[in-house]
Amino acid sequence: MTEPARHTDVGAYALGVLGDADAGRFEEHLADCHRCAAELDGLMELTPVLADLREATPDPGALSARPRPALLDGLLGEVAAARRARRTRRLCLAAAAAALIVAGPPVGAALVQRDAPDHGSVSAARQMYEDGEKIGTVDPATKVEATVSLQPKPWGTHVALRLGHVEGPRSCDLVAVGKNGERQTVTTWAVPPGGYGLGGSDEGKGGDKGGRWGSAPLYTHGGAALNREDISRFEVRTLDGALLATVRL
Repeated sequence: MTEPARHTDVGAYALGVLGDADAGRFEEHLADCHRCAAELDGLMELTPVLADLREATPDPGALSARPRPALLDGLLGEVAAARRARRTRRLCLAAAAAALIVAGPPVGAALVQRDAPDHGSVSAARQMYEDGEKIGTVDPATKVEATVSLQPKPWGTHVALRLGHVEGPRSCDLVAVGKNGERQTVTTWAVPPGGYGLGGSDEGKGGDKGGRWGSAPLYTHGGAALNREDISRFEVRTLDGALLATVRL
């Protein structure tokens, strides 16, 4: 009986050094082996490199010979090491991103461009709201109270939002709509069961002891790449498409 295809045949198959019979067996094996399929996808990155090397070699026929087993093992080892290095870099970048999210603005400020959107605490969002040009509305149908506060920036427009009289639980977003019809999501958030700004004026208390924010409005902020003069309106919507309020500029 012929020997069945092995996981280790993936490198030889990628380099084209398997015989016809072995290549056929490996292709049958590949159809049901996700591990080998993933490895082959990475090894196929060698194809353009070998093609360039072939064109740059005075004797192109020299590349048509099958490599010695030791050379083949070395090539595959280098490819595996390169893939491990790329995977390590990706993990390091992910860890750095996670650190920025946990550390917040003090760490992020050293790494982001000056005047980039800063998603800080509720008090920071409220202060940014106080500093901008305010335009508000109360939707006649939903009774949702929405006021945007706008600050022109080199990268577009910083937008702070004060939202009240909205019930939960639901998830929402704020969308900037350009005069040309372009739509850009400014920020998204989740409304807890207690809602936001439903009666009372406990804005400074940050919610009741049970964690329900019903009496306090929501302050949040984000950015749009559109310039202030290019924005037609802002829409507060639920993520399933229901329109809660429209702020026209």
